[in-house]
Amino acid sequence: MASSNIRTHFCSSTLIFLLLPLLLQFYSGKSELQFNYYAQSCPRAEEIIKEQVIKLYNKHGNTAVSWVRNLFHDCIVKSCDASLLLETVNGIESEKASQRSLGMRNFKYVNTIKAALESECPVTVSCADIVALSARDGIVMLGGPRVEMKTGRSDSTESYGAVVEDFIPNHNDSISLVLSRFQSIGVDVEGTVALLGSHSVGRVHCVNLVHRIYPTVDPTMDPDYAEYLKGRCPTPDPDPQAVLYARNDRETPMILDNYYYKNLLGHKGLLMVDQQLTSDPLTSPYVEKMAADNGYFHDQFSRAVVLLSENNPLTGNQGEIRKDCRYVNSN
Repeated sequence: MASSNIRTHFCSSTLIFLLLPLLLQFYSGKSELQFNYYAQSCPRAEEIIKEQVIKLYNKHGNTAVSWVRNLFHDCIVKSCDASLLLETVNGIESEKASQRSLGMRNFKYVNTIKAALESECPVTVSCADIVALSARDGIVMLGGPRVEMKTGRSDSTESYGAVVEDFIPNHNDSISLVLSRFQSIGVDVEGTVALLGSHSVGRVHCVNLVHRIYPTVDPTMDPDYAEYLKGRCPTPDPDPQAVLYARNDRETPMILDNYYYKNLLGHKGLLMVDQQLTSDPLTSPYVEKMAADNGYFHDQFSRAVVLLSENNPLTGNQGEIRKDCRYVNSN
């Protein structure tokens, strides 16, 4: 009898132990991100996103850069919750209207990915997870590492347009401020240096770099590189609406690699924040290590992208799953 009671008590205790996480989730209304979150509700979700990313990349190669930039701009502002994608409507001020969003594009193709998911699993896959997973797959298309990401994010029902500039550093900000912004979301110095390596791909509008070449050339810049930039940006007051830009990396402009760091060591940093990485004693050792070892850069980049993608996500019954990434469901 005693043995039976012990066994019953043990089984009950084990059951409670196993159910405890679910009970806590139920009462708190929250759940954690997890791998293969859509395994039951939408088994092909991640595959559909990957298919669309590849298809869009083959048609419009620059979409891959946009997916990486979307992840940063969405996740560093309060939460990885697709607030970035909301349009200005019914009292919502779009984050895309901020000066920090200058040059961002390809948002319409997020709708293409969302439509493909909606046709198979209506109102199931969040726009926040689309932002994260499209960045993951975009990184691969750019020759970067495969980053293992968890899913289960919900979408925000509000925009943070009014405070974007409090979170996203400016290209003219000091490296110490940039480091503190990243540190506030759990990304350390090494991870921040790695994330700035995303400047290895894409381009920068002349508006954001002319101060380094006019009226005089920044003395920290390679003179030949300065002449190249003057050719790309011939006036000190470029039209923000014009397509005037310079590539972040002239050697491998669409490959996410360590040429960015090699360029920095050669005084060919495009933005002020880039070049400061070589002069700050906290960051310069990592610049040298990443310039010397592309594998090390990719490892640190992967680690930092995961930290960024898991910044304060909405989970469980927080937020909603938007039917259209541009609008909250009530709109």
